[in-house]
Amino acid sequence: MHVLLVDDDASLRSLLRATFESFDVAVDEADNAAGAVDCVRRTRPDVIVLDVVMPGMSGIELCRRLKRDPETDGIGVIVLTGSEDGTRDAFVAGCADAVLTKPFSPLELLAAAERLAGGLHAVPFRASRTRGEEEQLLLYARDLRHLLELERGQRRLLENAYRETVSALATALETKDTGTRAHSQRVQQYAIELARGLGAGIAGDPSAEYGYLLHDVGKIGIPDSVLLKPGPLTRAERDLMQRHTELGEQMLSQVAFLQGEGLRIVRSHHERWDGKGYPDRMGGDEIPLGARIFAVADTLDAITSDRPYRQARAWDEARDIILREAGRQFDPDVVRVFREREPELRAVRRELVAA
Repeated sequence: MHVLLVDDDASLRSLLRATFESFDVAVDEADNAAGAVDCVRRTRPDVIVLDVVMPGMSGIELCRRLKRDPETDGIGVIVLTGSEDGTRDAFVAGCADAVLTKPFSPLELLAAAERLAGGLHAVPFRASRTRGEEEQLLLYARDLRHLLELERGQRRLLENAYRETVSALATALETKDTGTRAHSQRVQQYAIELARGLGAGIAGDPSAEYGYLLHDVGKIGIPDSVLLKPGPLTRAERDLMQRHTELGEQMLSQVAFLQGEGLRIVRSHHERWDGKGYPDRMGGDEIPLGARIFAVADTLDAITSDRPYRQARAWDEARDIILREAGRQFDPDVVRVFREREPELRAVRRELVAA
């Protein structure tokens, strides 16, 4: 929906804009009738919200002009007036599709605009009978709070949808790659547990959680003949396989909720503390913290899970390998936390394997 606000009161236009933009409605503004005509010529709105009293041409005169012009007579017009006389004048002129007397509820305005635009936003109608500037501000404070609560609820629904989509994609990838289920979920939970032990801020970073889940998304671009090969890879095949980190970063670079630590994890999760990893051969603290945490979590799950080329090995064997690789493959601080939180990590595996 596209709305044009026409009012010489800048503060009221600001409140009206906030109301409409809370529902992702596109808004243009004009402070007089001449400016409104120019706006309509540039971009035809679905609805015009128009004040009666303005300098120069009044709102009633502008409304009448719009309704007499075949090019604009189909645009819905809502007239705002501060008096009963203005309401009567608007109806007598026969030009207004809706008239609201100030002060009015912003939800009432939204409902009227939605009706004139064809019913797009399902905004509840609530009439207002109060008067005065203070009452108008109270109405806006109350209704904008309600709109913010709705927005937060919609954001939570969207985030849940993101999580479900990402989890489904991760499951599809790992089933193709490893033949096992819940690998990414286990690695994600191991990594979150390790981040908590480090006291790292990324423990609650949604982008990092998504990065853990989608770390191997670049393998979509790796041929099955290489990805599913049961034996050792040739040098050329290994080079191709290692490109999945860069491919994954490229694929996800425009995804808003992965910006930051999530993308860094996707690109750098195969870097090594000693600088012998890939794709950038970073070492030590150069490696993003999320990727250093992930390296331990991923190795733990890889060793203790079945793979096409070998059977799962015991937890104790995985622990010994991780401890031995501290300072070589892994960040020593992350390995220290691994030792401290090993009971919690074992509990994560029991819970997810049983699920």
